[in-house]
Amino acid sequence: MLLERLLGAAQQTVVGQREALELLWVALLSGGHVLLEGVPGVAKTLMASTLAHLSGLRFQRVQFTPDMLPSDLLGGVVYEGPGRFSVKQGPIFTQVLLADEVNRAPAKVQSALLESMQEGQVTIGEVSYQLPRPFWVIATQNPIEQEGTYPLPEAQVDRFLFRVEVGYPSEGEELEVLQRWAREVYPPPPAPLLSAEEVLMLQERVRQVRVAPELERYMVRLTRGTRDLAGGKLSKWEGRISWGASPRAGLALHRAARARALLYGRDQVLPEDIKAVAPAALAHRIILSYAAIAEGLSARAFIEDLLKHVPYQ
Repeated sequence: MLLERLLGAAQQTVVGQREALELLWVALLSGGHVLLEGVPGVAKTLMASTLAHLSGLRFQRVQFTPDMLPSDLLGGVVYEGPGRFSVKQGPIFTQVLLADEVNRAPAKVQSALLESMQEGQVTIGEVSYQLPRPFWVIATQNPIEQEGTYPLPEAQVDRFLFRVEVGYPSEGEELEVLQRWAREVYPPPPAPLLSAEEVLMLQERVRQVRVAPELERYMVRLTRGTRDLAGGKLSKWEGRISWGASPRAGLALHRAARARALLYGRDQVLPEDIKAVAPAALAHRIILSYAAIAEGLSARAFIEDLLKHVPYQ
């Protein structure tokens, strides 16, 4: 199975984090960008660089800061002498971009990143330049430190296929990390398993994975279920969800479920594929009310409830 090969190679470098790694592989084959959220020190950067290496893709890490300018990311026009100018490309001209602490950059930088994510191109001066293919953004956020940050607007958060929450490792995994560090024994990185051409080929194969009409209706019911809360088994969430997911959420479910099916060696989507990707695809598209936040409720808990109560047939 392709997924087991990819996960096995990644976990030679990254200890644990199987669920997060699986979702990252799904996102790459879907052609969708990822928002990684977790406290410092849980291997977010290591996961991004490892997947880039195994995919045979060029990797760039950019540390976002409050004094950052769009030209620091995109590049700009450089004066070389009387009447002579040239374009210097910025770090965004890569295949895997790690936008580290993306919410620390001001709005203009975030907007420049949004164009690249949506259009696969950047504009320098008056000229648009195509980015390499495949082009994949992994952005990170620290959920516990908000001072001096610029929260991403909801419209931009919606552009990410997934928001993946990276949690703490288990006790055994944390012990293995400690022992590797203390003994300076690190397994050699495995050779790349894919190339840029093979990633593009797999992305094309994902589009050929079949989705039965009843499962497409199930995806629509899930998406609409985040908005239609009156009556029924989800009525306890009425007044606790300010805004539900947009139709783009259904597109995200469709793309991600097909990619997961391919990774598991199937040519058609099963209900379990949709359920597996739904929390990462939907939770960041839900806006909780102040009442829900005060009660300590989470969007992920709502999605889990949604999956329990919305039938797929």
